[in-house]
Amino acid sequence: MYLLQVFVLQALWVSWCHATQHYPASWGHYDVCKSQVYAEDRLAWHYMACQPEATDMTKYLTVSLDPPNITCGDPPEMYCALENPYMCNNECDADTEELAHPPELMFDSEGRNPTTFWQSTSWKKYPKPLQVNITLSWNKTIELTDDIVLTFESGRPEQLVLEKSLDYGRTWQPYQFYASDCLDAFTMEPKAVHQLTPSTMLEIICTEAYSTGYVWKYDKTVRFEIKDRFALLAGPRLHNMASLYGQLDTTKNLRDFFTLTDLRIRLLRPATGATMVDENNLSRYFYAISDIKVQGRCKCNLHANSCVFDKGKLGCECEHNTTGPDCARCKRHYQGRAWSMGSYLPIPKGTANICKTFRNHLINASRVCDNVLLRCQNGGVCHHHQRCQCLAGFGGVLCETAQCQGDSCEDLQSSQLLPPEFTHTPQLVVRLLTLKLFLTLSLLLVTL
Repeated sequence: MYLLQVFVLQALWVSWCHATQHYPASWGHYDVCKSQVYAEDRLAWHYMACQPEATDMTKYLTVSLDPPNITCGDPPEMYCALENPYMCNNECDADTEELAHPPELMFDSEGRNPTTFWQSTSWKKYPKPLQVNITLSWNKTIELTDDIVLTFESGRPEQLVLEKSLDYGRTWQPYQFYASDCLDAFTMEPKAVHQLTPSTMLEIICTEAYSTGYVWKYDKTVRFEIKDRFALLAGPRLHNMASLYGQLDTTKNLRDFFTLTDLRIRLLRPATGATMVDENNLSRYFYAISDIKVQGRCKCNLHANSCVFDKGKLGCECEHNTTGPDCARCKRHYQGRAWSMGSYLPIPKGTANICKTFRNHLINASRVCDNVLLRCQNGGVCHHHQRCQCLAGFGGVLCETAQCQGDSCEDLQSSQLLPPEFTHTPQLVVRLLTLKLFLTLSLLLVTL
């Protein structure tokens, strides 16, 4: 009996390990933007590529429906079950909380009993198409890190298109087509993601895998397979992330494929469960969605590890001297070289590609002063290459600016007319004493 328990536990452990190791939770960590290290006997900043942690992005979206009056309940309506046209005991009433099905129920907590869901009006205007556009907007560029999953409560649609926008809804492009018959619906040959190759992974396909609506109690989900596409470059278990990161670094089309500002779900034909629509019982046909999952992160161009939601808007907390909602430009005074996004490579810390000042770009990003090219002016003293300690009356990064008032300006300005090698007070004193000694010896020689 004891041995049997051991074998059972071992089998459970192996199964759990396989389940949890199938895919990493996200694209890797890159959760630190900078750290302090010792260099040349002093502390200095070491910069790394960084990105926010992947999270449930449905917490930060706004949802809109077109047509706007497509939600059921106004006026109240009775619905029948798809698989049993004589079971018509489901009422939708927008004025009764327990019977209402507003759009926000697509994003509430799962596991409630009974299940909550958004529901459309029925197909009462048949044969006019029953079509709905559900638009999810973030007002921010985001990156997808996991599959998009839609869960239907009324049978999965027989025709559906998933679209994305990269410009806040001004233009749209298809992500994937779904149909029970791809040739009939979209004149496209059916294809599955596992049939794609690394060279065709960005192909827009039509799949028939998610459009069987009749056995709806057991097949409720529709997926857009993000991680299966990652696996085309990183291997079945995403073990070769260097390959994926390398492609993301060098192939803009690949990065853009997983990037969006808005997502649109176009419901084109509801589940009917048969080849013909029962015109005598149109209350069987409608859309109902209980859950939408969108896992991703703010796009910060590898220049931030945090993204905040403030006053209804997402924004990156930029590092590396960058700024903007996506950290997509250099801060003022840090434009010594063109802005560049960070790089995932080399793994595991990547390359920060920080923005630099003009001076630091030409000399050294971490050095403010030295005793060769960046000498402190007007008697200033360089401390650990990090700052100039200026004499009274001078300021600026290299003590190059006179800070004077009234008559004292003339003395300071006259001292600034001296060559640079005479602007350090101790050197000036030594040179003047040497000159005085030389003149004295010259006079003695003349008198002799």
